[in-house]
Amino acid sequence: MNIYENLDLAALLAGNPYPGRGIVIGKTADGAKSVVAYFIMGRSENSRNRVFIKEPDGIRTEAHDPAKLADPSLIIYHPVRQVGRGLIVTNGDQTDTIREFLEKGLTFEQSLRTREFEPDGPNWTPRISGLLSPDGSYKMSILKSADAEGSACARYTYEYPGLAGVGHFLHTYVTDGNPIPTFQGEPERVAITGTMAEFTDLVWNNLNEANKISLYVRFTDLATGEYEETIINKNQ
Repeated sequence: MNIYENLDLAALLAGNPYPGRGIVIGKTADGAKSVVAYFIMGRSENSRNRVFIKEPDGIRTEAHDPAKLADPSLIIYHPVRQVGRGLIVTNGDQTDTIREFLEKGLTFEQSLRTREFEPDGPNWTPRISGLLSPDGSYKMSILKSADAEGSACARYTYEYPGLAGVGHFLHTYVTDGNPIPTFQGEPERVAITGTMAEFTDLVWNNLNEANKISLYVRFTDLATGEYEETIINKNQ
């Protein structure tokens, strides 16, 4: 067993009908750029009725058809926000919690101790978060229920140096199910390959066609801080 193997991200996605919401953070093969991707999927009409909208400091989710929006509490939020030269990416409104703590000089870990998994039993969807630093190193976190009843929160944080051609993939669910099984283990080590356009196509084209909703990808030049980003919305 090669514990340092970089898994095939395309295969992980194509073989999973419902990873839910997912974060990928890493570096390009030449080590020159950091890579961030965030996607959302959905099974209900309310979840599928969303698009990503560009904001000055990142992106937000928005109802594609406002008339069909039932409950905005867990689906409308800012998944990506920049703080200084750092970048926050999460699957919920904990983005704002992390930003507020960082702006006060506090840490990623301290901010997430004030939050827990989503109150959507029996699924108890975990909150997943990432923080990309200007040097290409990054942290990832998952907050998930400690038991089937949602009685307590288990908290896990992982810190990575940022290696050329290596990324880590963290998603909310193992696969589809009822209830939906929460992600287990540490973030999956994956290969980061290709140009931004090629990487974007790899992720989008391998997400389940029925369940995928939106994708955001950003490549940042680590020397200059300049970045490219793209958004794909199934509803547009």
